[in-house]
Amino acid sequence: MPVSTLHPHYPDKASNKTSWSQLHGCSQDLLIANAAKEYKGLIVVITPDSHSGYSLEANINFFLGNHTGDKNKTDNHIPVHIFPDWETLPYDVFSPHEDLISDRLKTLSQLSSIEHGVLIVPVSTMMQRLAPVDYIRANSLAFKVGDKLNIEVFRRQLDESGYRNVTQVMEHGEYSTRGSLIDLFPMGNDKPYRIDLFDEDIETIRSFNPEDQRTIEQIQKIELLPAHEFPLNPEGISKFRENYSLKVGGDLARSQIYDNISNGNAPSGIEYYLPLFFDETATLFDYLPEKTLLINTDSTVAAAEAFNKSINDRYEQRRHDIERPLLPPQDLFLDTETLFDKISDYRRIETHHYEQAKTANNEATNYNYPVSTLPSLLIQGRSETPLILLNQFLVQFNSESKGRVLFTADSAGRRENLLGLLRDNRFDVSSFKSWEAFIESDAEMGLVVAPMENGVWIRSNENSGPLAIIPEAMLFGQQVQQKRRRQKPTRDADTIIRNLTDLTEGDPVVHEEHGVGRYQGMQTLTTSGIEQEFILLTYAKGDKLYVPVSSLHLISRYTGVSAEHAPLHTLGTEHWDKVRKKAAQKAHDIAAELLEIHARRAAQKGHAFPFNELEYLAFADTFPFEETPDQALAIGTVIKDMTSAQPMDRVTCGDVGFGKTEVAMRAAFVAANSGKQVALIAPTTLLVQQHAKNFRDRFADWPFKIGSLSRFKTAKETKATIEQMKSGNIDIVIGTHKLLQKDIDFKDLGLVIVDEEHRFGVRHKEQLKKLRANVDMLTLTATPIPRTLNMSLSGLRDLSIIATPPTQRHSIKTFVHEWDKSMIQEACARELARGGQVYFLHNEVKTIQKMTDDLSAILPDTKIRFAHGQMPERELESIMSDFYHQRFQVLVATTIIESGIDVPTANTILINRADKLGLAQLHQIRGRVGRSHHKAYAYLIIPGKKLISADAKKRLEAIESLEDLGVGFTLASHDLEIRGAGELLGDDQSGQIQEIGFNMYNDLLERAVKALKSGKLPDLDGRETRTTVDLGLPALIPNDYLPDVHNRLIMYKRIASAKDADALRELRVEMIDRFGLVPDEVKNLFEATRLKQIAQELGILKLDVGEEGGRVLFNEKPNIDPIKIMQLVQKRPWEFTIKGQDKLYFEYEPMMELDQRVQWVKRLFNDIKNGE
Repeated sequence: MPVSTLHPHYPDKASNKTSWSQLHGCSQDLLIANAAKEYKGLIVVITPDSHSGYSLEANINFFLGNHTGDKNKTDNHIPVHIFPDWETLPYDVFSPHEDLISDRLKTLSQLSSIEHGVLIVPVSTMMQRLAPVDYIRANSLAFKVGDKLNIEVFRRQLDESGYRNVTQVMEHGEYSTRGSLIDLFPMGNDKPYRIDLFDEDIETIRSFNPEDQRTIEQIQKIELLPAHEFPLNPEGISKFRENYSLKVGGDLARSQIYDNISNGNAPSGIEYYLPLFFDETATLFDYLPEKTLLINTDSTVAAAEAFNKSINDRYEQRRHDIERPLLPPQDLFLDTETLFDKISDYRRIETHHYEQAKTANNEATNYNYPVSTLPSLLIQGRSETPLILLNQFLVQFNSESKGRVLFTADSAGRRENLLGLLRDNRFDVSSFKSWEAFIESDAEMGLVVAPMENGVWIRSNENSGPLAIIPEAMLFGQQVQQKRRRQKPTRDADTIIRNLTDLTEGDPVVHEEHGVGRYQGMQTLTTSGIEQEFILLTYAKGDKLYVPVSSLHLISRYTGVSAEHAPLHTLGTEHWDKVRKKAAQKAHDIAAELLEIHARRAAQKGHAFPFNELEYLAFADTFPFEETPDQALAIGTVIKDMTSAQPMDRVTCGDVGFGKTEVAMRAAFVAANSGKQVALIAPTTLLVQQHAKNFRDRFADWPFKIGSLSRFKTAKETKATIEQMKSGNIDIVIGTHKLLQKDIDFKDLGLVIVDEEHRFGVRHKEQLKKLRANVDMLTLTATPIPRTLNMSLSGLRDLSIIATPPTQRHSIKTFVHEWDKSMIQEACARELARGGQVYFLHNEVKTIQKMTDDLSAILPDTKIRFAHGQMPERELESIMSDFYHQRFQVLVATTIIESGIDVPTANTILINRADKLGLAQLHQIRGRVGRSHHKAYAYLIIPGKKLISADAKKRLEAIESLEDLGVGFTLASHDLEIRGAGELLGDDQSGQIQEIGFNMYNDLLERAVKALKSGKLPDLDGRETRTTVDLGLPALIPNDYLPDVHNRLIMYKRIASAKDADALRELRVEMIDRFGLVPDEVKNLFEATRLKQIAQELGILKLDVGEEGGRVLFNEKPNIDPIKIMQLVQKRPWEFTIKGQDKLYFEYEPMMELDQRVQWVKRLFNDIKNGE
């Protein structure tokens, strides 16, 4: 018997209404999907808010079979569009994100041509006034391969369309020009494009990856939408000025907004002045096709009224701000009455979750569908029959007639877990790829991946049997949040490092031979008639050093103390040599110590934990989220370490909230399940409390006893816990450094987990060091440890890095802002309006009470409390517990929250006097928010940009620019690395790093490890023989080929650091791809670098080549047979002469061309190496 999947009913003509009632769970979404298959026109669904809109989009796509993302299914693919909200508050000072504007412009540009499909719109967006219908068409450009394009005219058009001229295109609305190349990221497109011109003809158009700037594929044409929802061309600016004078008035000379627009700049929040750019505005109704069907979902009326109230309230609060005068609400929004008047002009459907009584008036237009809510189906974890509620429901479900059940899982990984659970409990369940596949099958029970939040029970009727859709959340009680992700490639660590390490004049750098100086830009000089590019460095006493770009590999960015206080060296003195030798000795010592520990551990027999796979999988299945790839790899390596006979010593490094605790829990399970005891040591009592709670929750269904030790415990409780540890009655104990006291004994300790080891004192670290020799050690840290250092120590101390954010975590929108009461009020209002909580960091105990009072005055109806480390412990515990349980909304606290408890409902943090905090601390504190599916906000409050140091300004700019999650592990050249390096190597090494910079220290350490592993004596001079090559021809990247100095520096560095011919070939291809055909000077640079690579292998120190000959200078121990050089000289004395013990001079017929010189030198190298 077929099952009922609900049949939609429609109003018979325009302006008529039909009601769909008694729709529970996802039945409304199924009905809309079924309507989309039948209705010959556009269906617009108005939702109460953005969240319900995105959920509806996912469900409709699932029921339509679009969930595979196969946009090429033109035969039956029904498009589902979403017209997103700006995600700002009415009259906000923030502008919407460029990606949202891109989506909106794309949708508006397509609306007139959409013949069928679904458009989902939040009611707040439906109430917005928009640009006139002809605006996008009139301000769009389209071009194809073969078209004429004048680059100067095109640049002016881009500027007037609101596109931003940048050096490297990364985001929507940006463009860049380099010679005959134009890079462009058009609004409404998923990828940026590179246009290559031949004179004024478009020769090729290629899409490219914004992360590595490499091209992907050729295309024939592109359409260019405007960059904003308003015009910034001369006509638009003129209209704005005219309307601003008429409608806003005031002192125009003092108006910042008027001044910015007059100069063609769009200030933040300008969207709330949109009507001033036009004679008349439109609404979304003006864009809709004629046969549009409107569906008004439950709660939309209440949501529209609430939004209307919010508009008017915020207008009244801000209308008297003379610096930012506002337009009246009616200019920007439809009021509720007008909105529903416009809706009533359309053929429309209203949906209701309740049953509507039929009357004579509505019988023909009201449909009550046979839908019921599902009863509670929660798995009873501790029961002998965990699926008893599901079994009971199925008996009732099939009592009328045989029906079908579809279970949904949130991801492929969760599907396998659920499938195993159901089959273990004797349910005959088949796995399906889609909704259609299940419906078309005969299976009574199916399982499919779908982001379903609510299930449904569709009752049987005379023609069809019942159908139930049961999401996994109804079984497990926790929805795995699915983030609506944009398909962006993963960010390459090196790319981020390159983006962040743009040198600016005055930045400190380290020259391997001359020490720490300051970078002062690039200069082109002519030496011996040859034009070359140099980097200018200044040293102490005003000394200058010009470094040729071919020696750029000798320079690295200095990372140590703050840039302002970098220890500049003096040229021509021995100070730098002494410093470097001392650092080389220290690096050698630490490498030797680490190698010794490593060898000792390798020789020692540890405990190989037995591994019960079935029980482990049962424990892993209760993890409520899907593991990230990094997390799964970290878990796998930890278990592999534990089950081997060698003692484990692993550091698991993961950004705040990225799932390190789960790695610890899996390790603890393996140890406890094999009869060994586990100790977890955390630096603070609050962290101990949180870990204890999480472990008890996670291990609730297992027979392991969990205890905790901290200052929060009474003497009696502490004594009892210690005795139980000694007797073996406690399996897992969680505590502070109290666990390291001498009177603490374990019956059979097998695993020690250390959380944030760097926060323990020296004495405690020494005690931990002793433990390492005897038991398995797992260290958790949120302090980023540089990948380069990880490579230097490869195999010495095992390191797992979790750099992938969990699916439910959003990036953190970060702002630097001066103290402003209205900003604080607005930031808190934005958070509290969505039911969240706020952290306010104020790192001064003596004024924290006053700050709390000040905030109470700003937020009069909000419950606010404060917490700091000098409070009595019980009081502090009580406050943190109350905040966790949402008993108050705003917590004012010192930096004790840096490694505090997780509060998923707190997603806004304000950091007062952020200029006083280091980058690592800011990164860590900011990570307190964004631990759920909500967008998180961080406000870094400063006294004023003129009142803070240049270094603080740079720190704040760095943290403000890093919205991406996981960037803690790709940040280079910041104090984060020193902290991470100190944690791995010991605090005394941090001093050496500050003296010579992190990059050079890392280089010395790598050399020391290599030397010791190969049994060689270390070179304490710390120098590595470097080869220089001069071809007597200009070898540089010309300014007109690559004008951006930062990109030029990066390319010089990458060319100089290339390891072999393949790496150089790849770089050359990349430069042609990104910047166009390489000029002769760049060819010379590549050839000189390749010759340098060969010369380095042969032990040649210097190669000079001129028009009629040159010389070779060998180092003390070249990698060649001296006899072969003597034979060469004897055979061709007219060409070669030896001078001294290390110089070979040569002559040849005049050679002007590069190719001739290069081929001659390559033959020479071959003769030197292999003989004639």
